[in-house]
Amino acid sequence: KETRSPSLGKDRADTVIIGGGCVGVSLAYHLAKAGLKDVVLLEKSELTAGSTWHAAGLTTYFHPGINLKKIHSYSIKLYEKLEEETGQAVGFHQPGSIRIASTPTRVDEFKYQMTRAGWHPTEQYLITPEKVQELFPLLNMDTVLAGLYNPGDGHIDPYSLTMALAAGARKYGAELHYPVQVTNLNSRSDGTWEVETPLGMIRARRIVNTAGFWAREIGKMIGLQHPLIPVHHQYVVTSTIPEVKALKTELPVIRDLEGSYYLRQERDGLLFGPYESEEKMKLQDSWVTNGVPPGFGKELFESDLDRIMEHIEAAMEMVPVLKNADIVNTIAGPITYSPDILPMVGPHQGVRNYWVAIGFGYGIIHAGGIGKYLSDWILEGEPTFDLIELDPNRYGKWTTTEYTAAKARESYGFNNIVGYPKEERFAGRPTERTSGLYDLLKSKCSMGFHAGWEQPHWFYKPGDETGYKPSFRRTNWFDPVGREYKQVMEKVGVIDLSPFGKFKVKGTDSVKLLDHLFANVVPKVGSTNISHMLTPRGKVYAELTVSQLYPEEFMLVTGSGSELHDLRWIEEEVTRGGYKVEIENMTDEIGVLGVAGPYARQILQKLTAEDLSDGSFKFLQSRHLKLSDIAVTAIRISYTGELGWELYHRKEDSVALYSAIMEAGQKEGIDNFGTYALNALRLEKGFRAWGAEMNCDTNPLEAGLEYFVKLNKPADFTGKQALKQIKEKGLKRRLVYLTLETDNVDPEGNESVWHNGKVIGNTTSGSFSYSAQQSLAFAYVPTELSKVGQKLEVELLGKNYPATIIQEPLVLTESTRMRLQRKGESPKI
Repeated sequence: KETRSPSLGKDRADTVIIGGGCVGVSLAYHLAKAGLKDVVLLEKSELTAGSTWHAAGLTTYFHPGINLKKIHSYSIKLYEKLEEETGQAVGFHQPGSIRIASTPTRVDEFKYQMTRAGWHPTEQYLITPEKVQELFPLLNMDTVLAGLYNPGDGHIDPYSLTMALAAGARKYGAELHYPVQVTNLNSRSDGTWEVETPLGMIRARRIVNTAGFWAREIGKMIGLQHPLIPVHHQYVVTSTIPEVKALKTELPVIRDLEGSYYLRQERDGLLFGPYESEEKMKLQDSWVTNGVPPGFGKELFESDLDRIMEHIEAAMEMVPVLKNADIVNTIAGPITYSPDILPMVGPHQGVRNYWVAIGFGYGIIHAGGIGKYLSDWILEGEPTFDLIELDPNRYGKWTTTEYTAAKARESYGFNNIVGYPKEERFAGRPTERTSGLYDLLKSKCSMGFHAGWEQPHWFYKPGDETGYKPSFRRTNWFDPVGREYKQVMEKVGVIDLSPFGKFKVKGTDSVKLLDHLFANVVPKVGSTNISHMLTPRGKVYAELTVSQLYPEEFMLVTGSGSELHDLRWIEEEVTRGGYKVEIENMTDEIGVLGVAGPYARQILQKLTAEDLSDGSFKFLQSRHLKLSDIAVTAIRISYTGELGWELYHRKEDSVALYSAIMEAGQKEGIDNFGTYALNALRLEKGFRAWGAEMNCDTNPLEAGLEYFVKLNKPADFTGKQALKQIKEKGLKRRLVYLTLETDNVDPEGNESVWHNGKVIGNTTSGSFSYSAQQSLAFAYVPTELSKVGQKLEVELLGKNYPATIIQEPLVLTESTRMRLQRKGESPKI
């Protein structure tokens, strides 16, 4: 029996966790088990109140993302042994699960997912219709083409799971108090928190918001608007079905993806839960505007069977025994959704020692793994593996309530939609975060969504098949991207790079700070370099372009997806080290145009009196100048690897600057290009991308970034000692550069790499090389298989294609070609 807390009994804690659902309790369990003293969990009503207690409790190894598979896997392994450890039954069933494909496109998706499963330890199989029927004999097989089978999947009782984790948390010394409502939060100047409750105040070193659909209320106490919204999720339980009762073994869970529902055995009946379309599904918007009703805890919403009728009919078609079953229970409860369904997990930018684990659409399967992941991060100062897709800082001020609602509708309705590579979703777009060129370019191109921004992926010409046409194979953008590639290689192209994250760092300690933060040397005034921030373990936390514009004043530039992720890390270092610097995030105020190609200099020279010749404006130099009377900070750098500049300017000058450049380049045949062509160009030059070739799962040595890492510089930068040890021990794997003999399909990244019938590694990114007329990819393989000339295979859509490791790069950069020409050698293009 659970005890209730009459008083808090203490006024200090290391960590206060707010919210007693399965995620909060899992974090308390993991922190306490790892030896952290003074862990206190506060729950406003009772454990499992909110979304946990009424969840359907599904557990699956499957996830289309790469890193979340690790979270799922850990959760299942933990739940298997929790009863033995805590003495509490958890009601865990593992009959396996089958995703059903009833269209050829869905079969392609399963093959696409299988190639991403090969280099993960979890069991997953593509199975025939015959095998599907053998495992689930009650199916109507008329439309079944294949199944994706995970034998270890199943379901668990959410209440029992939470109580077992709570028992474990107490066993290891955590304190769980309820009913105790947090009424206010005050952050103190030393970074600690005052957590106010009706039973007194606790002073905490850090707080973690795990408050489920109350998470917004907790955020509001400290001035944050967490983009969360409760969704009405319904599921139905039937009475005993004779055909189910007669079975000798429990049925696997099925997910009928075209019918958009899951179905599992519940005692001798069936439990069935659909995801309605975005038009039909229901949001609890009033909770966002007016707050959650004060007494809401273990309540439910009014059920509405009419809303899910088409799914019930689809289920009766697929599982005919349902037609004669009686519904004994309909559950309609709130589940919190973030705009993209993925939770927000980790420390929050702009607030010290405030962590979140909120927005769980699938809290039961995530609870175990997220508890462990967050506990490790809190105790060790860095994440144990990369989970940037869950970074709470992927959202920003642009994430309005309207956007969150539109996206939650779309995400819920698209729950079982086909997951294509290069997927775009259009609800809630555009946000207020558009570049100065958006209105000018939007009708001329296919736009992609990057951290709230719209950015051209590829441009239309007469005769092109326009619009977003997703596919697992080459599709309508393939030829236009080749055209843009050629444009940059032979003439000159212009690209909108405004979504870059841009920070100004200045002050007396700025050089000292950057020397400590980055593994590269600090560039001199007027110079730029590529620099990496490493974690204490020597992993690549971030890659930025660093320019010293004036003495002790720097501009730092990062990718759109890592803007606040990087800023948080820098700000934390400033606080920890007491550096005297000012940091300003200028991302939204500054526009960026990239101009690249053989005629780039010739065109820009027409617009300025400054000397842009190679002798005067060298590669990796930066300076302020005027182009057509518009002030810009110009950096001679281009991710295309061709002659080019990045032009940083006030966002309101974007149209004038773009128009002047386009006008000046008429004779040279200037034109636009998008990010797909940019990706093809950077891959041919062997340029790595953060988030693909390097992240918190990789160290810079195995990623081939030695050139940017100065182990001999005097400053003791973060990760330096770890890196020295990694170097001493020697590398187990390396990043290699592959060409592939494919047909109508190209590598994207995260595909399995095979050798002698075994999976030995994975690709990180890939594309078609328009210069070599074949596919190109980066991949991690064991050191002993990393030599140039090594033959391997890469799995794409269920087929293994021959691959060969080649010398990188495939195409030399413009600066290297010029250097070789000066020496009288003939460079390869």
